[in-house]
Amino acid sequence: MITKIRYGNTNSFLIRGTKANLLIDTDYAGTLPAFYKAIKELGIKVSDINYVLATHYHPDHIGLVSELMEQGVKLIIMESQVDHVHYSDSIFAREPHLNYKPIDESKALILSFDDARSFLASLGIDGNIGSTESHSKDSIYVSLSDGTFILGDLEPQEYLDAYKDNVTLRNDWDEILKQNPKILLYAHANAKQFNQSQF
Repeated sequence: MITKIRYGNTNSFLIRGTKANLLIDTDYAGTLPAFYKAIKELGIKVSDINYVLATHYHPDHIGLVSELMEQGVKLIIMESQVDHVHYSDSIFAREPHLNYKPIDESKALILSFDDARSFLASLGIDGNIGSTESHSKDSIYVSLSDGTFILGDLEPQEYLDAYKDNVTLRNDWDEILKQNPKILLYAHANAKQFNQSQF
């Protein structure tokens, strides 16, 4: 089961496993009160969130990670993201009123893509995690066995013709298409049913 949590400009998604729950993305720093309000309205407590995973480390996706970690949520960092964890530090430093706390990656679990499926299975989630480098080198997606894909900021497939020379974007979508997607969830757009007729 996936619950969308919207409390700013970024969609977060809580994946409920049979053994543990995984939050995908947070919004910008300084949005913790709005986050609390949003999850309360959805009947979710912070203690229901066991793990957090960012689709990438841009500021509108990781603003609350440190604050959630302080409350016992475990951060998962994919192997391709290790060198990008502090990408947003300098951006938030220009807004000291947000009181952003840089992420302490020493307290995180570093996960390889080869181990992603088995890790999700340990949470009671049937799915996988893959890389989508066309948006940024650290961008990833999460796929579930029912055909749901959480894609972060990946450029939607209907815009591919506008990026004919972007080989990396085409390769990202080729990889996703092999997996029979049915529902596409984006960080800044409404859910979309996959449209095979586009291809």
